[in-house]
Parts: sequence; C-alpha cells; structure tokens
Amino acid sequence: MPSARKFDYDPNNRVLSVWFVASGKQFLDVPVETFTAFKAAFAKGRYFNDHVRNRYAFRLVT
Repeated sequence: MPSARKFDYDPNNRVLSVWFVASGKQFLDVPVETFTAFKAAFAKGRYFNDHVRNRYAFRLVT
C-alpha cells in the first residue's frame, strides 16, 4: 500500500479522508478512536491495512 500523503477526520460525520499519491478515499462511519490511533501510529500504512482497509465503506475523492 502506498504511503498516505495526507489525511483528515470529520468527527461530526465520522469520515476519515486519506489521500494517496494519485487519489483519495473517504472512509465512512469511522470512530474517533480509530482516527486517533491512525494519527498516532508510527507505521500508518500498517495501521491502515490492519484497522481501516476492508472494514469501512468508502467513496473515492477526486
């Protein structure tokens, strides 16, 4: 998985936005605890793969 170039979290809507080199995805209904752990993770790609990818619905961001 490519490294996250940028990420953001909207706590009101529980949306985690992650932009990679060429594209981005918004992961829906992500608890703030998951975002906080992702933000603090030393290896964000590993945390993303273990705790976000394939666990939350997403939409593509252009």
